[in-house]
Amino acid sequence: MRNVRKRRHRRRLYLYKRSLYLAAAAAAALLGLASRAYASALPEFLARHAGDALWAALVYLLFRIVFPNHRPLRCALYAILFSFGIEFSQLYQAEWIAGLRSTTLSALVLGRGFLTVDLVRYTAGIAAAWAADLIVLRLPDRKESENIHKEESR
Repeated sequence: MRNVRKRRHRRRLYLYKRSLYLAAAAAAALLGLASRAYASALPEFLARHAGDALWAALVYLLFRIVFPNHRPLRCALYAILFSFGIEFSQLYQAEWIAGLRSTTLSALVLGRGFLTVDLVRYTAGIAAAWAADLIVLRLPDRKESENIHKEESR
């Protein structure tokens, strides 16, 4: 009976984590699209770099949705490998894939042309998402330790 309860609790925890990561992924996607649509209203640095960094953060969050029980660092490495793979795939310019990349959705996912600076942007976006993930994951632990300290001081 205890194992059944543990499994249910673990499933609920994974579902809860997935819903949080899904909300963060939706926010990253919307912010990334907004950074392209409203680039003229943003500072030049953000207009040039934010979209790619947010795309990579989205990739990290998608890996966290798919693998909620994996360590954040492992998902960050998956996201780096995936993002770099997509960027290096842009060196391949066959007709069929160039036609695929000409559509808006495919261009958002696959990109259009290889840029070395994109690798830096991807790394920064994934690192920021990973760091934010670690901070958010530590919040419940901090609350518990604060409650324990309050109870001990009474």
